Amino acid sequence: MSTTAPAKAVVEVTAQELQGPGVVFCPNPKMPLWSNHPRVYIDVVTAPEGGQCPYCGTAYKLKAGEKVGHGH
Repeated sequence: MSTTAPAKAVVEVTAQELQGPGVVFCPNPKMPLWSNHPRVYIDVVTAPEGGQCPYCGTAYKLKAGEKVGHGH
């Protein structure tokens, strides 16, 4: 009997995929319809390890080497 928890999904996003100033939303468009939950915005820029959805546990982080512009 194993006591390890199953690994959570990690989604790496590019700067172009951000929906606002450093955020993405979950559920993302690639998720199956059955897994829908209320939309939440997750900050992926402030913390180096990204952010995690409070509903489904999916982790989001910025791909290595991606730069986020601060201008319009």
